[in-house]
Amino acid sequence: MSEPDPRPAPQYGEYATPEEQRARIARPDTTDALVAGVHPAPHAAPAPVSAPAGRLTNWRLADRIVTIGLLVYGLFNVLTTAPRLFGFATFADDYLELLGVKESFTNFDAARVWGPIAGTVLILGWAVTALLSWRRLRRRRIAFWIPLVGAVVTVLVVSALLTVPLSGDPAFTGFVERLSTGG
Repeated sequence: MSEPDPRPAPQYGEYATPEEQRARIARPDTTDALVAGVHPAPHAAPAPVSAPAGRLTNWRLADRIVTIGLLVYGLFNVLTTAPRLFGFATFADDYLELLGVKESFTNFDAARVWGPIAGTVLILGWAVTALLSWRRLRRRRIAFWIPLVGAVVTVLVVSALLTVPLSGDPAFTGFVERLSTGG
């Protein structure tokens, strides 16, 4: 057997000539040109491939249609729900009747405060969602998820606000107690 070579192992390209190295990595000979005082020609960056400015691709068109459809649906819900929240006592009576509770809603003081707050938050939530969606659509970015997330966040906040007057109403708390005891 042969003895191991006492020299360290060569690094990649260490034994290759500069010409062999350039040929291997397919780069132009800029070193010799720079030594000669000649500046290399700048490399032109490839132009990004995109659809013509006035035309949308299929998925962008679909995203735009879905986003606008969700915003219209949300606007319809806001326009039908917000006025009822400003008169929350009537809304709560209808809600209790829907649940099958015989008693009426009586927490009118809290309803006068928290109903309009919830209605305002509902309107502002839709407005912020529409603004953010519009900005993303103008930048030609995917935007369908913004109305979905905006709706979830707004409904959670409005629901929390409406829990305050409902939890202070004897008819509603009695209903919840009956549900929890199974009666």
